[in-house]
Amino acid sequence: MNYDYLLYLAIILLSTKLLGLATSKAHMPQVVGALLAGLILGPACLNLIQGTEFLSQVSEIGVIVLMFMAGLETDTEELKKSGLASFIIALIGVIVPLLGGLGIAYVCNVADANLPTSKLLQYIFIGIILTATSVSITVETLKELGKVSTKAGTAILGAALIDDILGIIALTLVTSLADPSTNIGLVLLKILGFFVFAIVFGVAYGFFFKKWNLIHPGMKRRFVVVSFAFCLIMAFCAEAFFGVADITGAYVAGLVISYSSKREFIYREFDTVSYMLVAPVFFASIGLKVKLSSMTNNIIIFTVLLVIIAILTKIIGCGLGAKIMGYTNRQALQIGVGMISRGEVALIVANKGESLGLIGDDLYAPVVVTVVITTIITPILLKIVFKEKNNATATA
Repeated sequence: MNYDYLLYLAIILLSTKLLGLATSKAHMPQVVGALLAGLILGPACLNLIQGTEFLSQVSEIGVIVLMFMAGLETDTEELKKSGLASFIIALIGVIVPLLGGLGIAYVCNVADANLPTSKLLQYIFIGIILTATSVSITVETLKELGKVSTKAGTAILGAALIDDILGIIALTLVTSLADPSTNIGLVLLKILGFFVFAIVFGVAYGFFFKKWNLIHPGMKRRFVVVSFAFCLIMAFCAEAFFGVADITGAYVAGLVISYSSKREFIYREFDTVSYMLVAPVFFASIGLKVKLSSMTNNIIIFTVLLVIIAILTKIIGCGLGAKIMGYTNRQALQIGVGMISRGEVALIVANKGESLGLIGDDLYAPVVVTVVITTIITPILLKIVFKEKNNATATA
C-alpha cells in the first residue's frame, strides 16, 4: 500500500495554513493563501504533489461541507426583510455577468472540443461561474469601515443571499443539461421533483430533529453527526435520483437545518472540520489542477478579459438593479463594488463543472486568477467608494 497520501496531506495542511496566515496579515482572505499553496505545490510551479483519487474524493467532501455551511449561514429572515430591492439587485447582478461570461467565452472560442458537452453549454457555464458572489471579504471590510448597517451595506448582504440561491438554480439547470442526450422537459421535471423531495424530506427531518431535541436536549454532538448524515443523504439523492448537482443537495440541507435552534453549535462544529482538513484540501486541489504550460496566447488574452468582465459586470448589473430600485448613484456604485468578489463560490462551481465536462483543465488558471484578483481588489475599491462619501459628507 502506498502511504504518500499521508505526506501529501501534511504538506497541504501546513502550506495552506502558513500562506493563509500570510495573506490574512495582508488583509486578504485565507482562501487566497490556500490557492497559492496549491499553485506552488502543483505542476504550475514546484510539481511536488500530483492530484490523486484520494485527494479528489476528500476535495469533493470539502465542497459538500462548504456548501452545507453556506446553507446554514443563509439568514432566511434577512431575505424576507431585504425584500424586492435585494431580489432585483441580485437578479440583474446574475444575468449581466452570465451574459458577459458567455459572450467573452464565445468571442475567445475557449470551448474544448474533446469534452462531451456542447460548445454553447461550455460558454454558458463560464457565465455561470461569473454569477457567483462571495461577500465574506466585503462584510469584513464594511465592518472595518463601520458601514454594515448602511442602506448600501444592507442591500449588499440581502442581494448576496439571494444571489447564492439564483446561482444554485442556474448551476442546477446547466449541470443537469451536461448529458447531451438529456431532454430539457425531463430536466425541468427532475429539478422540480428534487425541490418537492427536498421540502418533504426537509419538513420530516425538521419534525424529527425538533422531537429529538425535546427528548435529548443535552446531546449536542449527536445532532452534528445526524446533520452531517442528512447533508450527505441529500447530496447523494440530488445526484443519484434527480441528476441535480450534489452541492445543491448539500446547500438545501444547510437551509433546512438553519431553522434549528442548534444552528450555531452545528455551524461551529462543521467549521472546525472544514478548517482542519476538507477546506484546505479543496482549495489546494484547485491550485494543483492549474497548468501554466496550457496557457496559450488565446487563454492569456481570455484571462485578462475574464477578469475585466468579472469586475465590470457585477458593478454594472448590481448597480443597475440598485438604480432601478431608487438608490442614489453613489449607493449603486457601492453595492456593485461590494458584489465583485467571487471567492470560494466560483471555485466550487468551477470544480463541479470540471467533473461534469463543462470546463476544460486549461480554463482553471483563468478562473483562479479571476478569483484571486476580484478578492484582492474588492476591499480596495470598497474603501475608495465609501471614503469618498465620508469626505463629501465632511465637506458639506
